[in-house]
Amino acid sequence: MRVAFASSSGEKVDQHFGWSKTFYLYEVGKDNAELLKTIDSSDEPEEEVAKLNYKIGTIEEADIMYCTQIGPKASKMVQAAGIHPVRVAEGEDLAGAVKGLQEMLNTQPPIWLMRIFHKAAQREA
Repeated sequence: MRVAFASSSGEKVDQHFGWSKTFYLYEVGKDNAELLKTIDSSDEPEEEVAKLNYKIGTIEEADIMYCTQIGPKASKMVQAAGIHPVRVAEGEDLAGAVKGLQEMLNTQPPIWLMRIFHKAAQREA
């Protein structure tokens, strides 16, 4: 499954979804994780809905998106695009977030995560 992280450095999740200028897109499996690309989302329009649509468009390949904050309107729009938003504490270690996802996948994953994992597996097949 593909996971986008709103991060200024690629090391910590430290950005609000709507204000993030960079996302790091990872392919995350039960036993592996690979950085696919760094996404520049800085060329955003001024108007709020256009800006949110632009941000969502930059991470459209993602199944899950980690950020420090996301507004209710943006959260609904992200979910409508088929991306599951996850809020974490400011400065959450990106590698730790990946490891946490893998631990959930390998133990007792919540239903939402299994749904995403299986959807991503079908897409890859």
